[in-house]
Amino acid sequence: MSNRDFTEKEIKLLEKNRYTNSVTPKGITYTEEFKLKFVLEYEKGKLARHIFEECGFDISIIGIKRVKSSSERWRKAYYEHGESGLRDSRTDSSGRPRIKELSLEEKYARLEAQHRLLQAENELLKKIRSAERGLNRKELSPAQKFCLIREVIEKYGLKQMVRHLCEVTGVSRSGYYRYFSAPAEGKRNEQEAKDEISRGMILKAFLFKSRKKGARQIKMTLEGHFKVTYNLKRIRRIMKKYGIICPIRRANPYKQIMKATQEHQVVPNKVNRDFKQDIPYKVLLTDITYLYFGKGLRAYLSTIMDGSTNEIVAYHVSDRITMELATDTLKKLKKKRNFRLAKDALIHSDQGTHYTHPDFQKLVKKMKLGQSMSRRGNCWDNALQESFFGHLKDEALIKSCTTLQELKKEIKKYMTYYNYHRYQWNLKKMTPVQYRDHLLKTA
Repeated sequence: MSNRDFTEKEIKLLEKNRYTNSVTPKGITYTEEFKLKFVLEYEKGKLARHIFEECGFDISIIGIKRVKSSSERWRKAYYEHGESGLRDSRTDSSGRPRIKELSLEEKYARLEAQHRLLQAENELLKKIRSAERGLNRKELSPAQKFCLIREVIEKYGLKQMVRHLCEVTGVSRSGYYRYFSAPAEGKRNEQEAKDEISRGMILKAFLFKSRKKGARQIKMTLEGHFKVTYNLKRIRRIMKKYGIICPIRRANPYKQIMKATQEHQVVPNKVNRDFKQDIPYKVLLTDITYLYFGKGLRAYLSTIMDGSTNEIVAYHVSDRITMELATDTLKKLKKKRNFRLAKDALIHSDQGTHYTHPDFQKLVKKMKLGQSMSRRGNCWDNALQESFFGHLKDEALIKSCTTLQELKKEIKKYMTYYNYHRYQWNLKKMTPVQYRDHLLKTA
């Protein structure tokens, strides 16, 4: 039987024996009387376990290993020093030799080891706190803690302190050794190699056409252009692991849409947010936005979008917000080759002065288009256009342009990218042009 800890019941039972000096969960000490009796009886040829049993000890509780070690220790002490060798001035009088006085060198080495351990503990806890702050107070995974423990162990040479440092950080010692075992290391190295390959592909899609993208855009670009299929969770894991950050549009809390005191419905809202009618060029959406570029310069972009496919069918850039900004966009649409309006097509806008102006409405009628307008102050009635402008300002390199000509060139490049290369989740993972062709084939 091994030197297991004693239970409370076993301690009480052992304390009742008159030859017991003291009992703790870890061990037992005996009286000098018993130790002397044991040595004398052993010299007569009796077995150690028989002597213990005759004196009222239960070997199944004490354990044969404890009996043997005590027997060897007492006999050696008796042969070397006689009865005095069995005496011990310590409270834990077990017959073991007294602890020798440490030399100055040994004391210094012990203090130095304690100092290194304290340094390692402090550094380890600081690293964990720092890492958790970087994760917005989320607790580190056991694997991350194992790596930090190994780092401080190698730095301070504390190979024997694994158990202690694992307890300090709240992870298991067996988990630590299992994590750094040869099979686990091999599996992680294999996974690391796979992740590096995935990272390369994801970066290609992320930077495709020099436009940064989010996880869903990356997935669609991989499938549509590179013919590679990755799970969304995998893409997000790789992006998080390697710090591939996509531009995220955040709402501006200071920019609020002011509602007019009087609602002036110039033209009824015939669309009623029913943008997706699965018929190309049936519902056209138009709007104007500001573009800030260079050093405090500002331009204006007017666009016409196909509501069913999100394709930008016409646009116009100007440094002046005149009436021609809207009408020139319509004229560009009219001149566009291979453009055929669907039956009962209409154009939808907000109630801005450009769209309520007689010149604009006259041109709309001339093109045989119906007209629809959002309710005043309600951006949701033209949400697709607002969404497009948001993506444009995130993804196009507008601020780096220094002249209007550079800006027009960049907008042209972006429109080509958006229509032909930017896959969209809600368009069955197709680009606007692909989805338009898909609708025309299935019509």
